[in-house]
Amino acid sequence: MFHKILVPVDFSDKNEAAVKTVIELACLKPGAAAEERCEVHLLHVIETVDHLEYAELEDFYRKLENRNAARLATLVERLADAGVRATSEIVFGKRAEEIVRFAHLQEIDLILLSAHQVDREHPALAIGSISYRVAIAARCAVMLVK
Repeated sequence: MFHKILVPVDFSDKNEAAVKTVIELACLKPGAAAEERCEVHLLHVIETVDHLEYAELEDFYRKLENRNAARLATLVERLADAGVRATSEIVFGKRAEEIVRFAHLQEIDLILLSAHQVDREHPALAIGSISYRVAIAARCAVMLVK
């Protein structure tokens, strides 16, 4: 049983599958008290721009953070309505690296990550994807939901 699950979210349509899956997972043991259920951590990474200091775009980043904090709050409420304990956090940086870092620091058992379909004629194109990089670098289990 996984006790701590990380669900990185980017608010795209493909994230809906990951949210539905985390609700369906065995987070709700039949008859388990709330404190025995798993913890779900929603993480949104605001991608920073290379070669520019954070201060140069601080207003832009803050607007993104405020908008996405409200979206995360809605997701946390949705999970709570389904009986799932969830928290959310926004971090700044490169998505794959921040997801792996967060998972390590929070001692996450499972990263549940939405992934796009891979072109069967060119499967090597998936190598640069965020889901691929997270799956390779993470120290915990990774579930890709398509």
